[in-house]
Amino acid sequence: MSRRVVRRSKFRHVFGQAAKADQSYEDIRVSKVTWDSSFCAVNPKFLAIIVEAGGGGAFIVLPLAKTGRVDKNYPLVTGHTAPVLDIDWCPHNDNVIASASDDTTVMVWQIPDYTPMRNITEPILTLEGHSKRVGILCWHPTARNVLLSAGGDNVILIWNVGTGEVLLSLDDMHPDVIHSVCWNSNGSLLATTCKDKNLRIIDPRKGQVVAERARPHEGARPLRAVFTADGKLLSTGFSRMSERQVALWDPNNFEEPVALQEMDTSNGVLLPFYDPDSSIVYLCGKGDSSIRYFEITDEPPFVHYLNTFSSKEPQRGMGFMPKRGLDVSKCEIARFYKLHERKCEPIIMTVPRKSDLFQDDLYPDTPGPEPALEADEWLSGQDAEPVLISLRDGYVPPKHRELRVTKRNILDVRPPAGPRRSQSASDAPLSQHTLETLLEEIKALREQVQAQEQRITALENMLCELVDGTD
Repeated sequence: MSRRVVRRSKFRHVFGQAAKADQSYEDIRVSKVTWDSSFCAVNPKFLAIIVEAGGGGAFIVLPLAKTGRVDKNYPLVTGHTAPVLDIDWCPHNDNVIASASDDTTVMVWQIPDYTPMRNITEPILTLEGHSKRVGILCWHPTARNVLLSAGGDNVILIWNVGTGEVLLSLDDMHPDVIHSVCWNSNGSLLATTCKDKNLRIIDPRKGQVVAERARPHEGARPLRAVFTADGKLLSTGFSRMSERQVALWDPNNFEEPVALQEMDTSNGVLLPFYDPDSSIVYLCGKGDSSIRYFEITDEPPFVHYLNTFSSKEPQRGMGFMPKRGLDVSKCEIARFYKLHERKCEPIIMTVPRKSDLFQDDLYPDTPGPEPALEADEWLSGQDAEPVLISLRDGYVPPKHRELRVTKRNILDVRPPAGPRRSQSASDAPLSQHTLETLLEEIKALREQVQAQEQRITALENMLCELVDGTD
């Protein structure tokens, strides 16, 4: 009986390739703030990058198609009074992004489909609840308008962005600075890492730590952790000898890791990007010039090294495209947006296949843009898996959807006395106008202005001819 030496896997030959020069985004002044976040967020419509800004914090939002050199006067999103530390796109609305800042606030922004003429300075919502810098943001994977923020005050706040209210406050679980927070696939649990070197699994609605592992990595540098598709935890950290490690944990038995691999000696914190569809984790170190990737399976040694993508330039940050934004016709299974000092370069991970047909085994149904729950349903204890979509015919992002914020009156919760007057269009709040209507009005006005300018030019020409005739 012959022994199989080579492990069978459709991802064994995944390879990374940097996009051509004309597909990069040039002349972007990437932020130099010292903070271990990815500095970049991307979705099927937009690329957002935290940038240098004098006198406050800013980030730039570019349509994915706007490659090449970015004009130095391109409008920014500016509203924070101190550096922006983290940004995250809403998974259920491709036009909504949240930003966290050193100024202790979280702001939620509506990004228009058209290129704005000037800086976007007014968020649709400012969330104030932290007493120190806010460095971590994470949207709920299945509930509409639920956003998590973690700050230097060692507090995790979970917000309902639809009303501007704090749903939950987890303020006595971390004795020191929180380094990372991650939801599980249905948003029922959180995994957190902290400066006290502990890895915790938290049920946010019960306000309880349901599992905890002290010092999963012995080193002094920060840890990171993400949930895998089957509920295990993958952590990155450092050994006592400052060797970088990746470990897989079973929350039901936190005593020993399921797998532990040492990689190299470096100071850069490893940022894990996990793809649940392929069960591949990509490890990107800040300051590294490489991306290592591993496949996680049920067979020993459980964490299988696949390959390393290497380049010459070190990375300042990294964006990870959701699965629905990939090109399925080219067997693309992941796309990164690597930040250099003054540019952003796409890196495409591909499985080599000869056929041009849709590859069912590479693209199982994946989470789409529709939420499975409302915020109140999730808060009441309901859980639901993400609403899945097929990528067989590719993914077309939906048209602009406006985020409506209905702030509740905290001063008067009594119902209004007497019959309620119906609201006419004239006294309805501006947010009820759809963006399409406003754009059509602007377009019509511009056409009228253009027609008037043409009329003025014609009259001036007639006047000149009359003056020349009299001479």
